[in-house]
Amino acid sequence: MNLSSEKKIAGILVPLFALRGANDLGVGDLGALREFIDWSADAGFHLVQLLPINETGGDDSPYNAISSIAIEPTTLLLAPGSPEDLTESDFAEVTNVIRPEALRHGPVKYRRVKKLKRALLEKAFAKFLTDASEARREQFAAFQSAEAGWLEDYTLFRVLMDVNRASEAWDRWQEEHRSIEKARAWIAGLRSAKAARLAERRQFFAYVQWIAYSQWTEVKAYAERRSVALMGDIPFGVSYYSADVFADPGQFELEWSGGAPPEPYFKDDAFTQKWGQNWGIPVYRWSAMRANGFAWWKRRVSGVRNVFHIFRIDHVLGFYRIYAFPWRPHENGSYLALEWEQMLQQSGGKYPHFAPRDDFSHENALGNLSEGEEYLRALLAECGETRLTGEDLGTVPNYVRPSLHSLGIAGFKIPHWEVYHGQIARGESYERLSVTTFATHDHKPVRALWEEAFEKATSSSDQARGEIWRIADFAGLQNFSGEISFDREFYPAIMEALCRSNAWIAVVMITDLLGSRDRFNVPGTAAGTNWTRRLRLSVDGLGSNRSVRKRMRLFKGLLEETGRA
Repeated sequence: MNLSSEKKIAGILVPLFALRGANDLGVGDLGALREFIDWSADAGFHLVQLLPINETGGDDSPYNAISSIAIEPTTLLLAPGSPEDLTESDFAEVTNVIRPEALRHGPVKYRRVKKLKRALLEKAFAKFLTDASEARREQFAAFQSAEAGWLEDYTLFRVLMDVNRASEAWDRWQEEHRSIEKARAWIAGLRSAKAARLAERRQFFAYVQWIAYSQWTEVKAYAERRSVALMGDIPFGVSYYSADVFADPGQFELEWSGGAPPEPYFKDDAFTQKWGQNWGIPVYRWSAMRANGFAWWKRRVSGVRNVFHIFRIDHVLGFYRIYAFPWRPHENGSYLALEWEQMLQQSGGKYPHFAPRDDFSHENALGNLSEGEEYLRALLAECGETRLTGEDLGTVPNYVRPSLHSLGIAGFKIPHWEVYHGQIARGESYERLSVTTFATHDHKPVRALWEEAFEKATSSSDQARGEIWRIADFAGLQNFSGEISFDREFYPAIMEALCRSNAWIAVVMITDLLGSRDRFNVPGTAAGTNWTRRLRLSVDGLGSNRSVRKRMRLFKGLLEETGRA
């Protein structure tokens, strides 16, 4: 595929869980993704951007994965013959008990969906153990050998999760399981029959990952045949409660919790405005990572490279410096009302700060710049032909964007945030090596901003009006007053401006494409709608809906006119 930044393209951002496939099991899967690739390609889009696909824990957040490499099993297409070990009778036996019809309506019901998919994978694995051909067994063995560097620790972690009531919180497991050394000693002391059962359970989790990587690799190849690039996402951090931290805690500063500094933009959460976003990810011990040649990061990039053509690093700023909290997220509530001195007293004198150092002095900034580039070069060396982009939004030091550009890493442009000397930057001034979009998974769709600005009075209406005015400015709408039609005048103008920009990739979030108000995530909150919203129409329904077809005709024309088709 030609993914040179000299060739401008356009793409659609869609969370996989949000897609509705023809026969999905209550969550968007690889079958739905194939359908969506076809739909996107027919409309002239050459890229589909996804959120992280790594295995999630109890909060189901794709940005809080329990493994930096293992793929989330709910993404898999499970149907008779897929995987080939799953027979029609096995499929029917499971779905007669856990009926998928009850899961297909409304938001994702993760607990029930995971139970259903786990049962189907157990059936497939049992059939594999008894009926698999020699060639198929050899393929599985080859996968385990090639991926042993992470797979062995991961399968041990997953087995221990099952032993400890499906919890990933390893510091609350049975005492003999709370470190990898203790767990290995515990296994060594088991009786042979119990040890054999445990070994088979580890084989099951390895089998699931083999199927996962096989299916994702096939979908990547299918996307190539449709001239559609798949764009994945690597969160900068990994969960505190992950196989990675459990297996090698020496690579992490576990007493510090990574996040972002106070941010007035997200008015939905008082803690974020006062103290910042505390994501709970452990801060990296870069000296330990450097000592082993950044092996952990290289493995992580290698896993992404197998299934994506381009990947985005969420919060790429973390490579230069990260905002670190001396407390874990579950303690946020006890700090919310405190003043600075009270916070110091409660935290034992430690305080939120940029690590390894702030950017307040020239020497500090140079140190952060030098080390950030060192770490990113290690990733780039592992990328091969896979392209790398970096989400560089938020509180951005002035050296970061030039640094990313010098490394050949495309940064992000949110048009209404690109304000210089009080003026909105025009799309034609964007660096070619950039990605532009009106919204990410964390932001309100443009239609929701419009509603807040002009149709529904809320506490953030003034902020929404300011954003809409800046978007209108970016689109060149003269004498904008908010009294024009959103669908007939505002929407076509802003989408044309986005496509005409000089950015290499123009991305439209699926909710913006459809003119929807629905939001996928509200940062800093534990809202029940986070990571659960699904599109109201199936992929097939997108193709037959009159309103959607009208929008897609608009985009097809825009992509052709602007050289992105």
